[in-house]
Formats: sequence, structure tokens, C-alpha cells
Amino acid sequence: MYETMLMARRIDERMWLLNRAGKIAFVISCQGQEAAQVGAAFALDHTKDYIAPYYRDMGVVLHFGMTPKDLMLSAFAKAEDPNSGGRQMPGHFGQKKNRILTGSSPVATQVPHAVGVALVAKMQNKDYVSFVTLGEGSTNQGDFHEGLNFAGVHKLPVITMVENNKYAISVPIEKQLGCAQVSDRAIGYGMPGYTVDGMNPLEVYKAVKEAADRARAGEGPTLIEAITYRLTAHSSDDDDRQYRSADDIAQGRANDPITRFENYLKENGVATDEILNEINVRVMQAVNEATDYAEEAPYSPPEHALKHVYAEGADE
Repeated sequence: MYETMLMARRIDERMWLLNRAGKIAFVISCQGQEAAQVGAAFALDHTKDYIAPYYRDMGVVLHFGMTPKDLMLSAFAKAEDPNSGGRQMPGHFGQKKNRILTGSSPVATQVPHAVGVALVAKMQNKDYVSFVTLGEGSTNQGDFHEGLNFAGVHKLPVITMVENNKYAISVPIEKQLGCAQVSDRAIGYGMPGYTVDGMNPLEVYKAVKEAADRARAGEGPTLIEAITYRLTAHSSDDDDRQYRSADDIAQGRANDPITRFENYLKENGVATDEILNEINVRVMQAVNEATDYAEEAPYSPPEHALKHVYAEGADE
């Protein structure tokens, strides 16, 4: 779990450097949310469950089979990008072989998709669950309501995890919700709702594992709210100094989930500084190799811009 969290962080940090160097166009960051993502992903069965991740979910897709090279190819918009062949901006994950449902730019649209996959599981009596994530700002979209309402009515095996990072782009949580917590909304959909510490991967793992067990037992959906903190601006095109104070950001960084998990592992005798350093060296080697490969990889030829837009090979 720690290595996957660190891999997500180091890839993300590298992408910011590449963006500022003018080598990639856009970054939408996972920093601060790795614990929630990785804790949840490890609680699922990555050999059979389906995921509908949102744009920050680098930790989730890494566990489900995407590689650092895949993610860098996407960042550079190269032809080998497995998500879209370089057609889509980073964070629009999609990989059929790993059951990663393709995401789209309008937020919350992934919720009905995940619910639809769960409906198939129930109709065909298949042993898998679907897992969907989104930010707390996205829970104010109609897709969220429609998806969860349908899941609750039909008791579908879908887990919805809201990564509450306190800001919907630039709007703080108190201007987004009329209730105290996102999880308070669960009762209206006829499903259990839980709020957990999203900076602790083990707490998130426990909540998602219990939800997955209930879903597999035919007990229906669950709404989980993981409280996190976004350590960066909303994206590389955002200036969060316009809506967050320096003290607010400093407090968030003091609670960095990677630092917290490192301390936990050392305090409980699971890892030493030497082991953690070895992991970091291994992770950085993978990030460097992925960066070099993606930077040198070819772009799609210009004539491919219209591929997958119009039907090909028709008689007329």
C-alpha cells in the first residue's frame, strides 16, 4: 500500500515539473488523496471488480493495473496512451483489460455508469462489485442523485466513495452542502453511509472492504465519504492562493497522508528508514524510466485525428 501511494505521489510530482517546464499541457493532481485511493483499491478484487475512477484517482488505477509508463504516455498525449491514444487530457482514465470504465469531462457522469455495471452484475448473478469515486463538489450534480437513487431502489452491488478534499475547485465545503457531511445523504437513498479518515489508508480499507462484503452478499450499495485534503491547486491552470490561506495549506501539508503512513509503519515495526528509502529509490527509477520512454514515444499521425469519429470501411 505504501509503495503504491508513493508511486502515485512521485508520478504526480514529476508531472508538475514537466508541466512547468512546458513539456506537458495539464496536470490534475492526486496529492493528499493517495491514502483514500490506495486503501479503497486494496479492499477490492482487482482481478474481477470494475472501477469508474474520477480524474484524481492515480492511486486507484495503479493498483488496478495501469503502469507509470501508461500514465506518462497519457500526460505527454502520445499515440501509445492507453486511455485515448493521446486524444484526451490526463486524468480521463479508461482501460478495458483492467475493467477501468472510461471517464468523461463532465463531473459525476461516472456514477450512473458504475451503477449500470452493478445492475448487470445483479441481472446476470455475477460475483463482482463496481466502485465509483468523485469529489464532494460533484455530489451536487444530478448524476450523483440519479445513480445513488437507482442503486438504492434496486439494491445494487456498487460502492460510491466521495473523496472530500474540502474544495470544489475554489468553493469551500460549507458553501456546497446544506447537511453536515456528504454521508448524511445516504439515508435518502436507502443505503448505509459512513465518513472515514481519508488520510489513513487502513481506515478506508476497512470501510470499503465491509461495503464490498455486503455488496457481494446481496445487501446492496454503500456511500463512503473519505475526508482528505488537496495539497495542490485544483489543477495546473488554477491559483489556489486566491481562495485558500497560507495557514490553511500549511495545516493540510502537516497532515500529509504519506508522512503519516511512514510514521505508522515505523512505529509499528513494519518498516525502517532503510526499507522506506529502498522503496523510494525503486519508485523513482520507475518514474524516471516512464518519463524517458513517454517523452521519446511518437505522437499519433495527424490523420488519426478523425479515427473513432466516423465509421470506417463502409461501402458508401
